[in-house]
Amino acid sequence: MQQTYLRYCAQPSLLESCPALRIQCGNDKELQEDGDFVLYWMIANRRFQNNFSLQRAAAWAQALQKPLVVLEALRNGYRWASIRLHQFVIEGMAEHFESAFPLPITYYPYVERETNEGKGLLRALAKRSALVITDDFPCFMLPRMVKAAAKQLPVPLEVIDSNGIMPMRATERTFTVAHSFRRFLQKTIRPHLQAFPKQEPLADLSLHSYQLPQEILQKWPPVREEEFQELSWLEQLPIAKEPGPAPLKGGERQAQNKLQHFLAALEDYPEQRNHPDKQATSQLSSYLHFGHIASHDIFEQLMARECWNLNNLAEKPNGKREGWWGASPEAEAFLDQFITWRELGFNGCLLLEDYNKYESLPEWARVSMELHLDDERAYIYTLQEFEEALTHDPIWNAAQRQLRRDGYIHNYLRMLWGKKILEWTASPKEALGVMIELNNKYALDGRDPNSYSGIFWCLGRYDRAWGPERPVFGKIRYMSSESTRKKIRLKEYLEEYG
Repeated sequence: MQQTYLRYCAQPSLLESCPALRIQCGNDKELQEDGDFVLYWMIANRRFQNNFSLQRAAAWAQALQKPLVVLEALRNGYRWASIRLHQFVIEGMAEHFESAFPLPITYYPYVERETNEGKGLLRALAKRSALVITDDFPCFMLPRMVKAAAKQLPVPLEVIDSNGIMPMRATERTFTVAHSFRRFLQKTIRPHLQAFPKQEPLADLSLHSYQLPQEILQKWPPVREEEFQELSWLEQLPIAKEPGPAPLKGGERQAQNKLQHFLAALEDYPEQRNHPDKQATSQLSSYLHFGHIASHDIFEQLMARECWNLNNLAEKPNGKREGWWGASPEAEAFLDQFITWRELGFNGCLLLEDYNKYESLPEWARVSMELHLDDERAYIYTLQEFEEALTHDPIWNAAQRQLRRDGYIHNYLRMLWGKKILEWTASPKEALGVMIELNNKYALDGRDPNSYSGIFWCLGRYDRAWGPERPVFGKIRYMSSESTRKKIRLKEYLEEYG
């Protein structure tokens, strides 16, 4: 088994196509040399640039001298499926539909119209393929979906990690605090900064496109050009009509526009990022979540602004947030959020099987909160009251209204938002359920490792015990709306969302 597959894997072009740490073999099926094409099943890295998965698929297509088919599919039966999430993804698909015409690939955009209508499509394509490449994403429904597909496919399935600067499997250790993870990064990241994906992974592909069989196209019709131009048909899909579309538009071009806007104002980031009135954050999390922009691309453009190179790195790791990169204070502040905290979340989701369960919290946090289960709460709200922003607190209500309307909460207020839910529910387990439900339903960047690490941080993950011990919170870090109002500028924010 797999002799032909392994023989091809040893070719220099395939060895160089993607770092070995980023490649997982999903099954032990044999390569089908008589297959019509190589199939890239695009499920997380929804982009044509800076994408190790697409780069690996293109290398396989070139090695086998077979056409490359890119299947970008969207099902409707997933938890929290809504017009908001669907439209953001489909706006990215519309870009791909347009940009695929001059490329030497066959792009197949498919959106389920009825629940389970797409069942069998991947297998039908795989039967005609030599092998399948897909994306490695450690969160939400994707790991289960890929694992199930791997068992059913008649050809090899390669699962490629193109999530962060560090390969997720560069360590088998689960980190409990940011300082230790930061120190690990500083010790080990240097070689990974020299192993970036190609900006244009299809640039060297010299193959003809492939005409998909009519029986497949008729049974699973792709999205038509006119449907990309007018998305009113989403109203007919069996998905939630609320929340509706967010102001942020999906797609690689929109992500690049956000990045350029952010970099142009980066000098203000350290001083202004915590002030909702200033909107100094990058607003890139939604694009990172859906794969419309690569972390490698953000890093390269940021460091080009800095005129930075590897010689700037400090020789010894110290685990400190500033100084190690040898960049400007504003770049270092962003890098700590963008690399340390983001990739810490991926580490947790990959290595903690129960990353989204209350039981995965540190023991000290659970013990501390459970000692205060019987403490009197000044307020208790239902899920519906939280959802409709009907609390007594105008700052919390404004944050919830921003989440409902815009699909995200300002970074600083997201922490306060979670802390108050803990304070105003009957138990920490109930608080966790409320946070996950509201965030995953409304946030464009929900259902993501970063979302879960942010939510669980409110309950003690990646944190330490704090004093003095308080009612309800115990030793969990405390935040109040009163101190928030004193620390940050909120006047315009409250006028907008109040």
